[in-house]
Amino acid sequence: MPAETTPGPWRPSLRRSVRLLDDFRYEQPDPDRFYRALAADSVGQLATYADLDGAALLDVGGGPGYFRDAFQAAGATYWALDADVGELAGLGEIAAGTVVGSGLQLPFRDDCLDVCYSSNVLEHVPDPWRMAEEMVRVTRPGGLVFLSCTVWWGPWGGHETAPWHYLGGQYARRRYRRVHGHEPKNKYGESLFAVTVAAGTRWARRRSAAPDVDLVALLPRYHPWWARWVVRVPVLRELVTWNLVIVLRKR
Repeated sequence: MPAETTPGPWRPSLRRSVRLLDDFRYEQPDPDRFYRALAADSVGQLATYADLDGAALLDVGGGPGYFRDAFQAAGATYWALDADVGELAGLGEIAAGTVVGSGLQLPFRDDCLDVCYSSNVLEHVPDPWRMAEEMVRVTRPGGLVFLSCTVWWGPWGGHETAPWHYLGGQYARRRYRRVHGHEPKNKYGESLFAVTVAAGTRWARRRSAAPDVDLVALLPRYHPWWARWVVRVPVLRELVTWNLVIVLRKR
């Protein structure tokens, strides 16, 4: 069933983590349930860093529009960008406010958006940190950049080829093809790439050392508040972070 916008204040509690984990089981059999629940949670999480009411928001890699209703209900003017027309039409007609384009070269002018948001897209582009730089470029001074990605060494790093990605991305892809008789949706080396917590941390810290950006948060997206420390522990963070969030504020 479609989830409603999360009532009351958003809290990264253990109960919230368990609920999201339960919804995650339905990503393949019932994507509507999973993505609408994730969209509602994302609005709550993002609203802890930025006022969405009246904000011009770009969702980079927005796909068929599961997040549109949630962000618009929060008062944002919602724009979605995706390079895959088929993905954009996944829920029917392509909605107004949708742009076909590349995250590596956003078709927006400098400093034009209040919020630039991306959920689980970085691991699908060959140059993730170039996309991150593009998101910073189009965000206005005082605006927010929110990046979230599935990390490679986590349990879902190989997406539908997991857990065989631990033996190598190409091996996992070949095994999936052999077992299922067709390629996975997320093809390692073509539409799925290895993004690590270490790489994300290095980029975020380097970027925040520049005079135009502040690092607001670096955290595991789905964890309760008391488990945020895991992103600071080498090796362990790659295995248990699951999904890395980088939040920046443009100066």
